[in-house]
Amino acid sequence: MTSRPETSLDPALGGSALEAAGRVGAAVQSVISGKPDTTRIALTVLLAGGHLLVEDVPGVGKTMLAKTLARSLGCSVRRIQFTPDLLPSDVVGVSIFNGDTRDFEFKPGAVFANIVVGDEINRASPKTQSALLECMEEGQVTVDGTTYLLGRPFMVIATQNPAEMEGTYPLPEAQRDRFMARVHMGYPDPVSEAEMLAAHGAQDPLDDVTPVTDATEVRDMIDAVRRVYVAPSLHRYVVELVGATRTSPNVRLGASPRAGLHLVRASRANAALSGRDHVLPDDIQRLAPAVLAHRLLLSTDAHLARLTPDAVIADIVARVPVPAGP
Repeated sequence: MTSRPETSLDPALGGSALEAAGRVGAAVQSVISGKPDTTRIALTVLLAGGHLLVEDVPGVGKTMLAKTLARSLGCSVRRIQFTPDLLPSDVVGVSIFNGDTRDFEFKPGAVFANIVVGDEINRASPKTQSALLECMEEGQVTVDGTTYLLGRPFMVIATQNPAEMEGTYPLPEAQRDRFMARVHMGYPDPVSEAEMLAAHGAQDPLDDVTPVTDATEVRDMIDAVRRVYVAPSLHRYVVELVGATRTSPNVRLGASPRAGLHLVRASRANAALSGRDHVLPDDIQRLAPAVLAHRLLLSTDAHLARLTPDAVIADIVARVPVPAGP
């Protein structure tokens, strides 16, 4: 493919922002050891201005990853523990009548923060889950006909247990589509697990995590990433990848146009983290499973064949030709 020359990220484009991103990544890795790929995707989603879904079995560090990333940013942070009795008003807020002023006053919910940590999001009812739809897509909340804007940056980092576990409600398709990427923590390797036992046994590792940036610098990072160049041929490449999910015999519901937009934004962020001012096909291919897989509904035959969404995306990436020109 003919592309722009391999250059480092121009300081005017965001060299200082890249340095700040490196500090955030180092802070997260100081607590979450042995998971560089997971940390990288979490940081990519942050720089792309998206939302992150962390899925895996209990006890592998999902909430620890979310809390560590939130604490390292120095932004306002709110945590929501999703439970079956949680109400939508607990999430977005509620209007309460004030007897002194004889008027209704809005009491903001937990989403009014820069970083919202949603723990075990799929333990709440679908009605409560849907309370996040507007704020995740539009950066605002509407209560009783009045719209309230959320601050920037705004990121939801949600954890969930596998859907087959007891007491869980599968996330609706519209809710999953709002998340830019999904990552699996997985079990740590034996060396990392032994280091965790030694380091975490005496004290909470979060006690040593201090903010390494602030909301203003995070906004600057996001703005810098938006100026990373994407060639027209790569836009077409993303469209072909997303379109292939809709025609695959293994897929009952393919990726949406929003998925393609998220893939481009995440690829920009990955390029910036690599010190480049332009996106390469490798950026798109690397992020395609994390960005696209959680949006797919597989066909019955695919389930019977024990295929996974990640395997389907890997097959599509292998089959769709990489563009040969600009």
